[in-house]
Amino acid sequence: MITDILVRYLHFVSLILLLAAVLGQHLLLRKQMTRGEIARVQRLDILYAVTVIIVLLTGFAQWLWIGKPAQFYSSNPVFHVKITLFLLVGVISIYPSVFLGKQKKGDPEETIAIPGGLIWCVRIELLLLFAMPLLATLIARGIGIPVVSE
Repeated sequence: MITDILVRYLHFVSLILLLAAVLGQHLLLRKQMTRGEIARVQRLDILYAVTVIIVLLTGFAQWLWIGKPAQFYSSNPVFHVKITLFLLVGVISIYPSVFLGKQKKGDPEETIAIPGGLIWCVRIELLLLFAMPLLATLIARGIGIPVVSE
């Protein structure tokens, strides 16, 4: 039982940190930034990457080993939507991660133009991440589980 609680807690805390990292990126990004400012945003991107790994590991643990049987989640289309959105957030985050990683190097005072598409990627990530708790609540309530008629 203690493992169950710890895994769920770690999942919850890592989700909060993940959301905080993306929100921090959103709040710090501007159309023009110095390389020093970009390096600060990139550190949030590293936090994001670490928390994604923790969310995935604890999420898989809950799906396959802890709590409800795996079939409870696997047969629920809402769960599949949630996983798909999470993967989509990961794919969308590639562009900002690569850009930030490349642009942080050099003179910290040099000003760099930030592409509008990068800012929109972060905004879309936030929007999709905010949908996750709703989907998790629906799944926990059994919404989406196919009804078996006799």
